Amino acid sequence: MRAPALLFALLLPGQAFAHAGHLHWTEIDTTWTWDPWVMLPLVLSSGLYAIGVVRLWRRAGFGRGVRPWQAGCFVLGWALLVLALVAPLHWLGERLFVAHMVEHEILMAASAPLLIVARPVGAMLWALPQAWRRSIGALGRVPSLARTWSFLTNAPIATILHGAALWIWHAPALYEAALADPWLHWLQHVSFFGTALLFWRALLQGPERERAYGAAVFYLFATSLHTEFLGILLAIARQPIYPAQTGSAPEWGLSPLEDQQLAGLVMWIPAGLVYAGAALALAGLWIARSASDLRTGGRHAYTAR
Repeated sequence: MRAPALLFALLLPGQAFAHAGHLHWTEIDTTWTWDPWVMLPLVLSSGLYAIGVVRLWRRAGFGRGVRPWQAGCFVLGWALLVLALVAPLHWLGERLFVAHMVEHEILMAASAPLLIVARPVGAMLWALPQAWRRSIGALGRVPSLARTWSFLTNAPIATILHGAALWIWHAPALYEAALADPWLHWLQHVSFFGTALLFWRALLQGPERERAYGAAVFYLFATSLHTEFLGILLAIARQPIYPAQTGSAPEWGLSPLEDQQLAGLVMWIPAGLVYAGAALALAGLWIARSASDLRTGGRHAYTAR
């Protein structure tokens, strides 16, 4: 099977391989996607963030307001968006199901949590005029908007929305319709990425009552289970479920069914490991906080005597 080598070679110079099926690697290297509906948000977000961080650090001092590791998370998350949506991986994803699955998992399980951990909104606001910042802050205090945002970032709701987006878009008719319609494909990516941002935000930055580590572990475990189940369905299917997606696989040395099976494995194992790893990390924090609370409670009880 050549697909894993193809995906790895995308990160290497164009002459890393001479041929891939009937196509030249030089052709892949020149096939970047310059969709303005993708490029504009990417350029705007990076520009606002860079300007905001520079202004904030000039006023407050280096590392204040935005920590260097948070800036690093933003840069990495943003770079992964470029890899998934602009770099040749996107072009290859229109021809190989396994590459398309890698693209989706980068959006949902890699870029989204990194951007949430980076907390970029505050820095971006610093790039705007002060009057604009005040107006945006006032919008956050509008009761109806505040209630809507609170609802969408509620951990159970965000988990359901993210899971629904994943399963609905993988319905064969809708998935193949998105392949044929660029606008529908764009909406699919927005749904995957947007609900992933809500999901990770709810677990990592929600209100204190929603930040209980035990609950977050449960939602991550549930997401891991249904994501892996969908991946297993794709991996063990006896015939291609999305003929329009896997039709080009023979040009890359794969049968359509092999292409689908590899895509299922990507969703099943690497993506599942991301959610499982996040769940283990939060479980560790949960245990550490519980132990700290017990020690604090014990000291208070001893003092009360």
